[in-house]
This record gives sequence, C-alpha cells and structure tokens, in this order.
Amino acid sequence: MTDNYKQLSDTVRATLAYESEVTQETIRERIQKFRIVIEVSDEEADNLAKEIETSLSITMELGSVIKEEFTEWLESEKRNIDPYYWDRYKRLLNQQDFPRKVITSMDKDTDRILGLLENPQKEGDWDRRGMVVGHVQSGKTANYTGLICKAADAGYRLIVVIAGIHNSLRNQTQIRIDEGFVGRDSSAYLHNRTDKWVGVGKFNNQKCPLTLTNTKQDFRKSIATNLGVQLRALNVPAILVIKKNSKILKNLGDWLKVHNAQGNSNLVDAPMLLIDDEADNASINVSKDPERASTINRYIRELLAMFKRSCYIGYTATPFANIFIDPDTEDEMLKEDLFPRDFIVSLEPPSNYFGSTRVFGDDADAGIIQPITDNEDLLPIRHKNHHEVTELPASLLEAIRTFVLARSIRMLRGQENVHNSMLVNVSRFTSVQKEVHDHIHEFMSVLVKRIRYEPTGDSRQALKDDEIRELHDIWKHKYSELEFSWDDIFKILLEVVAPITTMEINSRSANTLDYDTEHGRQVIAIGGFSLSRGLTLEGLSVSYFLRNSMMYDTLMQMGRWFGYRPGYEKLCRIWMTLAAQGWYEHITETIEELRDDFRRMEQAGLTPKEFGLKVRSHPDTLIVTARNKMGSAERHTVRIGLSNRFIETHAIPSQKEDLEHNLQAAKTLVAAALKETNGERADDTGNTLFRKVPAELILNFLISWRNAPESLKTDTVPVSEYISERASRELKEWDVVVVGVQSGDEERNDLGLGIPIKCQERTVPREITDSISLSTRQRVASRGAEKTGLSEEEIKKAEKSWEEEPGNENKEIPDRKYREERERPLLLIHLLKLKLSDSLETELPDAPFAAWGISFPKSTDEEQTVEYVVNTTWLNETFGGGDVDEDDPESENEN
Repeated sequence: MTDNYKQLSDTVRATLAYESEVTQETIRERIQKFRIVIEVSDEEADNLAKEIETSLSITMELGSVIKEEFTEWLESEKRNIDPYYWDRYKRLLNQQDFPRKVITSMDKDTDRILGLLENPQKEGDWDRRGMVVGHVQSGKTANYTGLICKAADAGYRLIVVIAGIHNSLRNQTQIRIDEGFVGRDSSAYLHNRTDKWVGVGKFNNQKCPLTLTNTKQDFRKSIATNLGVQLRALNVPAILVIKKNSKILKNLGDWLKVHNAQGNSNLVDAPMLLIDDEADNASINVSKDPERASTINRYIRELLAMFKRSCYIGYTATPFANIFIDPDTEDEMLKEDLFPRDFIVSLEPPSNYFGSTRVFGDDADAGIIQPITDNEDLLPIRHKNHHEVTELPASLLEAIRTFVLARSIRMLRGQENVHNSMLVNVSRFTSVQKEVHDHIHEFMSVLVKRIRYEPTGDSRQALKDDEIRELHDIWKHKYSELEFSWDDIFKILLEVVAPITTMEINSRSANTLDYDTEHGRQVIAIGGFSLSRGLTLEGLSVSYFLRNSMMYDTLMQMGRWFGYRPGYEKLCRIWMTLAAQGWYEHITETIEELRDDFRRMEQAGLTPKEFGLKVRSHPDTLIVTARNKMGSAERHTVRIGLSNRFIETHAIPSQKEDLEHNLQAAKTLVAAALKETNGERADDTGNTLFRKVPAELILNFLISWRNAPESLKTDTVPVSEYISERASRELKEWDVVVVGVQSGDEERNDLGLGIPIKCQERTVPREITDSISLSTRQRVASRGAEKTGLSEEEIKKAEKSWEEEPGNENKEIPDRKYREERERPLLLIHLLKLKLSDSLETELPDAPFAAWGISFPKSTDEEQTVEYVVNTTWLNETFGGGDVDEDDPESENEN
C-alpha cells in the first residue's frame, strides 16, 4: 500500500462518512475527484473502490438485552447532552475504516447500555451492576471506548478501566483509550506535561480528559497526589486504565479515601463508571472460604462501595464464571458480589467477524484446522516444568513455514507495511516456553541464511535446497490455488523472512509486544497465559496451539485467532490436536445455544436472575462448575435441567462384560418396542423408527445401562429420576429410533435386534482407559438426527424459524431448532463399528457397540432440575486437571 493510496483512502472515506446514502457510483465519482490531487494508478483506484464497497456491505445486528425493571432516562435527557466525546470518536472510527453500518449499530448499542446505567446527574445514593457479553476478539474495546465517550458526555466524572492482569494488555488498552477518548499521549503528558495529540485529539482537544495512568505506568499514588486532583472540582472527566492487580486496586482505594472522600459517610460523591475488561478472569470470587472473598474480588467491591454513585460493567466473551458466581445456592448468587443483577447485554459481531462458528461450527471453513499428531515424543501435552525440548515437532516447523508463505502472499497483494503475527502456545511453563523460543529462533536464523545465500537465484534450481523445497511443497498443498505462482513467492522470500523476529511473551520476559510501528511488525510470539487474555495479535494468520485445558472460558480466550482478517482470511491456519478441536466444536455449539436462550429470554421479558438460574442448570455446568471448584471437595452436587436438552453417551465402558451387557439392554428394548408397535423403515436413512413407545420400556433400558464415568450427562440415576417424575404426563410416550446407515456395500444384518440394521462407523480419537471415547466433541449422533419422528409440518416450521433469524443465510439448521418442535421425547439407539485413529495402538473388542442419546422436548412444568454428583478427583484425572500458567497471577489471588 503506497502512501498516496492511503491518503486517498482516508480522504474519500472521510467525505463519505457524512453522506446519508452511498452508492457504487458515489464511491467511484469521489475517488476520481480526489485523484486529481492525489496520484494513484488505475489499478489502485479500482482496488480502493472495491474495498470501500465491501466495507459498506458489512453489517452488524443490534444486541439483545435482559434487564430488571428500570426507568431509563437517556432519551429524555439527550437534549441536554453535548455529544462532544462521542462525535470525536465516531469521526475517528470513520477514519479507521470502520464500516458505516457497524458504526451505526455501535451507536445504538452504546446508547442502550448507557441508558441502563444510572443518570449521573441523579442525586442520592445509587449503584448499578451489569455485564456486556461479546465475542472473543470481536471489538469489545471499541464498544466500551464508545460507551466511555458517551458516559463522559452525560456527566460521569471518574472512569476506571480494569484491563486484564498483565502489563501488556493494560498498556495496549491505554493506547486505545488515549486514541479514542483522551486524544493525548498520556505518557508524554504525565512525564513532562507535553501535549502530544493523538487520535481524537487531532480533531478537537478543547476538553481533554485528565489521565491518571499512562502507556508506560500504571496508577501511582504519588503521581495522582502531585496532580492535586479533586474529582468534584474537575470540569473534564478523569480516567484511569489499571491492571487487575490487588496492590494497584488497594493503592487506588487508599488515594481516593485520603483525597476525595467527603462528609460523614466518608464516601466519594462524584459519579463513577467502572469497566471490568475480561470480567470472568480474576474478578470472580474463587475463595474456598465462604466467609472470605478473593483478594481482587474484594478490592473491586470495596472500590465500588467507596462511591455514593457508581456503575459496574463487566465486559467478557466467556460469561460462564460470572453466571456461576456463588453457584451453591440461588440466594448467594444475588448477594453483593459482581453478579450482573441489573442487566446483561449480548452484543452481535459484524458480518465480517472471523469467529468460532467460522472455525469450529457446523458450517466451518474447510482447511483452517491442521491436525497435530506428532507432538507426544517431543512436546507432550502433559509435561513438567523441567521438561527438556530437544527439537521441535515437524508440525510446528510446518506451521512456521506456512507463516512465511502467508506473509509472502500478503506482500504480493500490496499489504507490505502491515503487521503479521504467528502464535505459539504449547506450554504453561515459562521455562519450556523459553526453550521453544530458542529453537524457533535458531530455525529462523538457518532459514534466513539458506534463502540469503541460495546461489542460483532460480526458483526451480533452488528446490535442491531441502528448506526451500519444504516451503515450495507447503505452498503447493496449501496456497497454490491462490493467485500467485511459486516464482512470484520465491523472488521476495528474503524480503519476507529477514524482518521476522521471535519473541517470548510472558511475565518473566523483558519483551513487550508493541505494534506501534509504521512499517508493520513481523513476529512469532511464543507464550502462554500472557498471550491468552485480551491481548490482540495484530495480523495473526498462523497459530500453533498445544494445551490441555478443558475450561470453556480458558479455551475460548486462548483463541486469539478469532477476530478480523480483511484481505487474508483464506491464508489463516490453526494447528491443534484432534481432542482440542473437538472441545472447541462442542463449546462453540454450547455458546450458540446460550445466545439462543438469551434472545428467547429477552423476548419473554425475563431478568438477569432468571437467566443466571437457567444457564446454571445447563448440562455443561457439570464440567464448568466442578472445575471452578476443583480441589475444594471430593464430591459436588450439581443441579441440572433436562427440559429442551440433548444428552448422549459420547463415551462407553471399556470392559468387555459391560459392553456385552449394554448391547443386550439395547436388544431387549428393541424387542419390547416391536411387541408394542410396528417399526417404520426410513429407507433414505437406514433408520428404524418406533412411535409411541411406553415410558416404562425406556426406564427399564436406562436402569439396565452401565454408564461410563466420562459420559457425565448420561448418568442414568438423575436421568431416570427426571423421566419417572413425568412418565405419567408429558414423557408418557416416546419415539425410539435405531440409527443405521443407508450407504455402503455391507448388507443389513439382524444383529439380534429383530430388525435389519447396518452399523454406523466411528473413530476412537484417544487412548482407551476405563472408557472408550466415541467422539472428540461429546457428540455421536449425526447432523439432523433430532428431526427423526417429526412431521413434515414440524420440520418446515423449525427450518423457517431458523432461516428468519439474522445471519443464518446459507447455514445449515442445527438440531436444537428441531428439538424446539418436539412433543414426544426421542431416544436414539446407536449400534456402532469402531476403529482406532492412526496414532492409537490399543486393541478393540469385537463390534457392535451400543450407545444412546435422548432429545428432551421443552417441559410444560416450571423449570425443574435433578441432581448429578460429580467426583472432582475423577474429573481431574480425566480432563488433565487445572491448566493454570506458571506466570498466571490468578493462581496468587487468594491470600
């Protein structure tokens, strides 16, 4: 991208920002007009027109809101509010090429959130607590920067942003707040009182907010004291961006008490907005002592209590921990903790967001995920902090070479001075991270030398060098269908590779991942927790991920590859194990379910309390809650609701006698169903369906079934209890389907069932222990299984409902939409042929293997739950225990 191209782009976009309607003709006419003074080629002019047209097609739906009853004040007060800070920020967003429709939606979303806060002009004592749920790397910082601008316009005097637990994230957030709200380089101002205008300050700097932190330093009492700040006396708002650290929070509280608390109440009277970024991390009370809160949690609550008028908003992409605050009882959830008692807002991402559904959903883009199968000898997932890394796995070297090629293609596309990043997250131990860093650094040094001193300069002759040949082969398999040839790439290889640096990013390294450079940063970042929370890796195209955490929030936050990839989406690749991919797929499905619940509950007018209680009864709480409380007790009782839920035996016992027993239980059920009703052959699927099977036969089957401990949700005791309570009413009659396959050469066989069946095939993804795992994503049934037994009318109704939801165009309907139309429950019986994945050597008993799943319809009863008992010792052994990084301050939060 040439300087003239950028200048023309900024100029055209700035003028279009004030147009009420923009057409293709308007765009091209404006480009031609300014080309008279800003020279660009015809090709560049055409590319710019296409870029702007693409940007204008990007949309963003409004978010959903769940709230307690509240008299909103913003609409009536708007005539008294000068939108000075918001207007500056909106102008900056336009300059930064934010799509027009996205800015419009952000304007509406931030208005809704501001309206859910209290009016800062209102006298008396008040406080509000809420939560905003976004998507990982989707623009939450941009959203709360806009909210800060509007809150300051409305009259909030002190704004505190708690920005993660690492300096790198706090510094990055401070830079963005300086650009979007303050308008002045905070470091230059606080160090030598120099006004260096940045971002919005270049438009207008008459009412520059006061900053008590800067890009180089966190909050210090001495600096704030020297400034002599009296919040009530300020005619501009004051803002702090602080690290989520107990010492910082305590110092801020102490300073406020001494310098700003007033009156008999000893409280601060200035209205305060506290934004807790990554609110699910470290802010939650994880103390095992019910009488004592975790240190950071306590200091946040004490800070809020110091103000007569305050609002707390937690921003997060993974709200599980917040919703499970004090999960033991309903009453404790609503105590004066940080539970979002007043409102929860769910933000929708723009249509160009590269998120979890694009990578792990049912409609995921092909080729993004690359399997890791060669790590165990060199970088085993479970290892000690003294593990010696003798060499790098071949898959990691392949990922590094892919990063080199991805950068090459971006350069050939004209994206020369842009950031390019690669993420390597393979260990929670800083000592292992250092060894991996050193190996990668050495590999890159060798690669640069091979390319620099390649003697022939001929792209074909150069293939005699094994390193260059490896690059060529990866290009051929991954990128050869794109627009550039190997000759094109070979010509610029040295220019591509030479600037790439390797950086170790953790709390013990001196490196800071700073993208403040005009020429673009080219970096391979090696780290753990420091790379997993909030920190944006600019231009991230290749990730290598080798971790064993099964915590939903931890896994999703580690996904730094989510975000926006304009002009290079098809270059992105992510290396991970099959097991990790399965967990991501499962969590993606769970989060989409959560958002569906959110939309439905908004339409029903339900409250955050009711939402919290419903989410806490989701079957996945068995893992989330137990792991949140890991180590606090041997056993935990978790209350789960099965209404409108699907449960499935994603693992079965491995003992031969248990397998034979379960197969016989399936045969007994089918034989009994044949006596009660005639089975319907569905010739296009290979299934056999029995309608209106009595609940007694289902209960007999479940009571007989021997469950695998790994299959938490199919513990037959609570499931049978749930069915028994409803067996005379809504679960009186069942649909039962014996699932088979239609395709293939194998003949249908009776298998002792009394009906012909052709077995499904499944691959066992990991080592066999007490259980045989049938799936990486806790799913055995194929797509569409839950529509079995529905009428054509019911199926069409479900599909129409799905198609009418925004953003679902060309997406396959998920099974949960069919489940919503069910009147009778559905029991799926699976007969499986199993084979081992290539990396396993264990022997399997003979086929077939029985498994089952149940699709429960929505209950007509008031939401009721049943009790599951979770053994956390077993959970620890099964899922690898906690995955807290060696440099994770969260492990030190309790005192």
